Amino acid sequence: MSEDDKQERKAARIRRYMAEFNEGFERLSTIGPSVSVFGSARTAPEDPRYGLTERIGRLLSDAGFAVVSGGGPGLMAAANRGAYAGKSSSIGLNIQLPHEQHVNPYQDLTLSFRHFFARKVMFVRYACAYVVLPGGFGTLDELAEVLTLIQTGKSRRVPIVLVEGAFWNGLLDWMKQKMAGGGLIGPEDLELLRVVERAEEVLPAILQHYGERHYSPTPEEDDIMFEL
Repeated sequence: MSEDDKQERKAARIRRYMAEFNEGFERLSTIGPSVSVFGSARTAPEDPRYGLTERIGRLLSDAGFAVVSGGGPGLMAAANRGAYAGKSSSIGLNIQLPHEQHVNPYQDLTLSFRHFFARKVMFVRYACAYVVLPGGFGTLDELAEVLTLIQTGKSRRVPIVLVEGAFWNGLLDWMKQKMAGGGLIGPEDLELLRVVERAEEVLPAILQHYGERHYSPTPEEDDIMFEL
């Protein structure tokens, strides 16, 4: 392969990256206040967690929040399904994977991404809260991503609601003992997280965080978020 061919391939790759960002920013810019919901793709519809997540999606949607999920099966589909039956938009940010991921049918707006990093920006850019349900490596990756962005000031501080204490408490204890106890994070960093058990607790946790403030970022926060 010639040097010119190599450079053209690099340029084509960059154009694909930019196309994903451009489409995401254009199509999501008018959705209004939204909540990004993360959770396992492997949870079956008969699992109680599926019904719990569907209920969360419906309550958020009826309260005026667009619900954004990864667009796939499992708890992503449950969140979209609840939102789709509600009053606000149900949005799926799908990712092209060799297995597991397929677009669930409960979406008013579907975007398809080839690159994880572009998709992650869209999860964060318009979110005024995150709801995190039990999941695997992908869910942990998304949780770590938003924690890091908020901790480092690259994203405004928004509520992160963890659902089901029995699943999360072991991790939180480890963070407190090993990370905060070892001086690797500050004790105040753990205050970014709130654990709830019931679907009906999610919305109050979000609203309590904001109080009388508006969900939209200030101009200063908006400038920071564009650095993503």
